[in-house]
Amino acid sequence: MSDTSREQQEASRARMVEFWREYDAMEARLSRPLTERMLDLAGVSRRMHVLDVACGRGEPAVPAAHRVGPEGRVLGIDLVDGVLELARQRARQEGLENIAFQVGDAEALQVGARMFDVATLRWGLMYMRAPERALASIHRALKPGGALVIASWAEPARVPWASLARRILERYREVPPLPRADEPGVFRHADPAGLETALARNGFSVEASEELEVPIVEAHDASDIVTWIRQLGGPVVELVGELPEPQQRAWEAALLAELESRRTGDKVTLGGVTRLTLGTALAAGPSEVR
Repeated sequence: MSDTSREQQEASRARMVEFWREYDAMEARLSRPLTERMLDLAGVSRRMHVLDVACGRGEPAVPAAHRVGPEGRVLGIDLVDGVLELARQRARQEGLENIAFQVGDAEALQVGARMFDVATLRWGLMYMRAPERALASIHRALKPGGALVIASWAEPARVPWASLARRILERYREVPPLPRADEPGVFRHADPAGLETALARNGFSVEASEELEVPIVEAHDASDIVTWIRQLGGPVVELVGELPEPQQRAWEAALLAELESRRTGDKVTLGGVTRLTLGTALAAGPSEVR
């Protein structure tokens, strides 16, 4: 990686940390039913050892630590130490001593073999360069019969937090196609068949799949959600910034109108449909089931 690319990556990660410093508490509160359902599906209970991969700011790692109790252990892994520090702060605030966070690459976990009863992966696998390598790495970390629960997003039409701004932008300019299913992106596992095939190739049997509507941002004023979208950034926001000023204002006005149409009571909410996939680690490893 060149010095310029490294600097850009570090700047991007710094912006991400600041974004989540502002919005983490809200997103954690709104998505708590998803976290609890993931832990329910995995059967997380007292004394268990739980591995949360791509744990970010501590979801579902921190709630899992409450469930397993003082005799259990939770380890959260993420690439970005800045977001892990947010998770550490939260764990300290909640008085947890049975949880640890470390910087690590999911594609080459250094956590020991057959150490964990459960692994969770919430909204992270789809962004990885080689998700099947990550699944194989998680399989090695799980005990035979251990549970893996993955949260991924459904197709764009049912995930407006990630697709609404893009759909409106298409009125004003040509927009590049979404990443392919074999490329990192929000909708990489929108088709459940692809994820289930990858799990089977890497030592897991698929036990269950279900969907849940999850809000991730809410506000009394729709303009605050437009601000959230702009601060979140990404390719769509960059494309909006390339438009002439009148078209930028038109895009924002159209987005505000669409958001207002989604108002319920005194709040506007934006989220999407998440798919939960439960797998069980087979005794045979990935090389043996392929």
